[in-house]
Amino acid sequence: MTTPRGALLTGSVNYDDAEKTMRTVADILGRHVGRIPDGEVGKRFHWIMFQPDVLGEADGIERVGDAPIPFKAGLDARPLRLADGVEAAEITLPPLGYADAALASYGIFTRLREEGAIPAGIRFQVSLPTPVAVISSFFSGDDRVAIEPVYADALLGELEQILEAIPHEDLAIQWDVASELGILEVAAGYGSPMTGWWGEEVLGGIVARLAALVDAVPTDVEVGVHLCYGDAGEKHFVEPTDTATLVRLANALVDSATRQLSWLHLPVPISRDDEAYFAPLAELARVPELYLGLVHREDGPEGARRRIAAANSAVRQSYGVATECGIGRAPEGTTEGILTTHAEVADPR
Repeated sequence: MTTPRGALLTGSVNYDDAEKTMRTVADILGRHVGRIPDGEVGKRFHWIMFQPDVLGEADGIERVGDAPIPFKAGLDARPLRLADGVEAAEITLPPLGYADAALASYGIFTRLREEGAIPAGIRFQVSLPTPVAVISSFFSGDDRVAIEPVYADALLGELEQILEAIPHEDLAIQWDVASELGILEVAAGYGSPMTGWWGEEVLGGIVARLAALVDAVPTDVEVGVHLCYGDAGEKHFVEPTDTATLVRLANALVDSATRQLSWLHLPVPISRDDEAYFAPLAELARVPELYLGLVHREDGPEGARRRIAAANSAVRQSYGVATECGIGRAPEGTTEGILTTHAEVADPR
């Protein structure tokens, strides 16, 4: 059986602080990873769920409903809308929080590297959501069309701050693509009412937006794409029949982006260790680094090796391993075991 090479951490890690995340990942997976994230600690712990609290502070954006909807870590999950009579183009958004977090964590990263805790040559990974994720999750109707370019400009402004502050040879940017797969799969909450947003063929609209995000990252900075079916309660919003939709989206993105992807990550459900799930990967465009999210905490190395054997029937290039999404929502005390599984089933890079 072909053994995978290398590992990828897609983002969140179930620790309270960035330093513990980086030290632990470097200690367990230092020879396996080319990038280390900060674990998406603090208010980013639940991915984009902190963004309504940020955007709700902007003049011209209101929360829907009078009473907060309590979410974990003190967040308010109420959706958003444009105030009556407000033109979206006139709204100035506050800092979104991604650049500030990245710069703070990069300081920790460089200190640990100087101490020798992080090996030389490993890059600092910053994971960012797509504008579609935030807009589709918290706005509705015509407000989506109006606010999308405003939010996209603000997010690209955060990216620019990161690019200006962190040396490019140290940096890797990952775009987290989840809501787009919900739209393509017509999952609950992402169905036909979404299609009017695009004003064009849905896949084409999604790919054009993703290609623009990939191309916004300079060629001396690594850029990756993490395709995802969600992780609420460690469950997907829909279980994919196979990898066909992933391959269709990935191939279209590779063809459309001007610059080359540095890596691509594809999820693998825990129940899928059959060759049928992986069969469409035979048509996947080649990328410099491919990672399959076939590591699951519930069945460890044994389950990962079953899925590796099935993947080997279809994959036409070398690949590394990952979990299907971040591990920030994994039960307390399971993180080291999950990280160790990566090292047990894959060779070093």
